[in-house]
Amino acid sequence: MHLGIVMKTLFKPVLAAAALLFAGGAVANDNLWFGVKAGTLGLGVEARWEPIPWLDVRAGLNRFDYDDDGAQAGIAYDATLELDTFYTTANLRFPLSPMRLSIGAFNNGNQLKLQSREASSFVVGGQTYSGDEVGQLRSTSSFDDIAPYVGIGFDFELANRLGLNLDLGVLWQGEPTVTLTADGSLASDPNFQDRLESERQELQREAEDFKTWPVISLGLHFNFF
Repeated sequence: MHLGIVMKTLFKPVLAAAALLFAGGAVANDNLWFGVKAGTLGLGVEARWEPIPWLDVRAGLNRFDYDDDGAQAGIAYDATLELDTFYTTANLRFPLSPMRLSIGAFNNGNQLKLQSREASSFVVGGQTYSGDEVGQLRSTSSFDDIAPYVGIGFDFELANRLGLNLDLGVLWQGEPTVTLTADGSLASDPNFQDRLESERQELQREAEDFKTWPVISLGLHFNFF
């Protein structure tokens, strides 16, 4: 069975179990932490509960939109990287050390959106067309809904009230799904559509660089109890 299917099947029960653990932890003891973080997945918030000294469960979300411009497959685009994830992780803590091993699942809404910049001509699929014939090109690259995560982390705590957290890991987003559309005068022309498909395939190959996403984040956590 494909790893993405397995993770998608397990995500909901794991998330439900995490919610029960957090709810039970708030009643059972004071070891419940809340925090904020920033990193390669954007800005986020996180809750953490430690049911036993060597294990904790964390749930949180990250969001951020990053705008840029550049060339993709030979065409100049305005790009927006939309980071949007919700996650739960289990973290194995090492005795007498700030280090931990983290595994988890992310509900992955990360997308890369492209809009071509205005130009007098475009080379689409190896063929040159006028700007009016092409119009504006729009592309969206998306990934698996559920993505597995593995990483290591370091937790530094002061008087069991304030904590600094560092996470280093990899998010497996899976094969990208890439769309590409045009709205010019040739948008419905079969020959142009063939060229557009060649262009989409080139964007697909470039988007495969994002199948694995490096995760680096720094967080600040608080225990209010």
